[in-house]
Amino acid sequence: MNRLPIAALCLALAACASYAPLPLDRQAAPKRSLQELQHDGALPDWLGMDDIAALALRNNPDLVAARAQRGVAQAQLLIAGIPPNPSLSAGYAILLGGPGPGNVNAITAGLNQDLRSLVTLSARRSAARATVREVDASLLWQEWQTVGKARLQAVDLVEGEAQLRLLRQNAALLQDRLQRSRKALGQGDTTLATLAPDLAAAADAQKQLDDAGRQQESRRRDLAAFLGLSPEAALPLDEAVTVPPIDAAAVLQSLPDLADRRPDLVALQLGYRAQEAQVRAAILGQFPMLSFGVSGGRDNSGIRSLGPQLTMDLPIFDRNQGNIALERATRQQLHDEFGARLVAADAEVRALLADQALLQQQLAARRPQLAELERSAAGAEDAYRAGNLDERGYVDLLSARNAKQQEILAMEQSLLEQQVAIAILTGAGMPPVAFDTAEAQR
Repeated sequence: MNRLPIAALCLALAACASYAPLPLDRQAAPKRSLQELQHDGALPDWLGMDDIAALALRNNPDLVAARAQRGVAQAQLLIAGIPPNPSLSAGYAILLGGPGPGNVNAITAGLNQDLRSLVTLSARRSAARATVREVDASLLWQEWQTVGKARLQAVDLVEGEAQLRLLRQNAALLQDRLQRSRKALGQGDTTLATLAPDLAAAADAQKQLDDAGRQQESRRRDLAAFLGLSPEAALPLDEAVTVPPIDAAAVLQSLPDLADRRPDLVALQLGYRAQEAQVRAAILGQFPMLSFGVSGGRDNSGIRSLGPQLTMDLPIFDRNQGNIALERATRQQLHDEFGARLVAADAEVRALLADQALLQQQLAARRPQLAELERSAAGAEDAYRAGNLDERGYVDLLSARNAKQQEILAMEQSLLEQQVAIAILTGAGMPPVAFDTAEAQR
């Protein structure tokens, strides 16, 4: 028995893919603690901005899901690089009857190859390679945005905690004055008209504290979810916020190279290159459907024949003009989208730089006011203890100082947020991308 066909069949079956189910996880399973997250090395006791960014890169649920896009692009590249299979045809006709002796059953066979798919193979491969690089750049942009968002959330949380401390101090100060006013009213030393402003001020301060507390708790939950943690997980953050300062002159100088450094703009350019290859493939698709091969066989009279076989579509109606128009229109759309995105990115960076300069000027003007209020508050405390200043004037001075501290803290928080946003929008720290012009021309 000839074992060669059996061995060939076994090899073919071994090369085939097999099915394996991949059931969905229907139970939400956020991590309960920081130690359950993926991270490199031991985590510090207090997390800084870089620690939060690193944890977000490894554990952000949306980012983990987005990384699967690369597998899809790699599979598409594999599909584009596989040449079409040749086709094999065979026939066997049993002789049912007819004149003449010596008639036999007829046998025919043919082997053909589609040539048009081979013509467009190189262009389709180029498009798939550019698409893989586009997905890589898009994923890098998403990772870059994830880092920036994690830093922004950490900044808001740390600065919000500082705001809460000031609001607690102010609420306690006004509540203490209210209690003294109530006591004085009970003793007949003051009137209800005097108590009313103290009551309103204490209620307003408590409302501000409650609102800020709810906002702070919401920020903590948002950051925990962003890291893939449960809302109850502890997030010990370092109070020292370290954000690299922004050099406005250097940023403006780097704007002409923004398209070579910001990942989303790089992704758009790679997507445009992929579409250029699609246009070339559509133009090459004008080549008529053509298959070439050999065919042969034996007819009923026993005569054997063998020769070439050519099959070709006649390009009378369909010359692939519809696909060419579609790919060209798509290319024009991507061309215009890139231009619009580049203009918007440039304008957004310049607007943030202008806002940052204005905020720095305002902050510089507020700091001397705070210094003056701090000196007045320090002097007021001595005067109050010496009996030279009544309690109302003393509390008013301390409240004014606390309000100015809150104002400056809010401005500093906005300044830090702008610095993080500018770093994201300019791709600060990203190396420029060198495009392969030789590949683009193929």
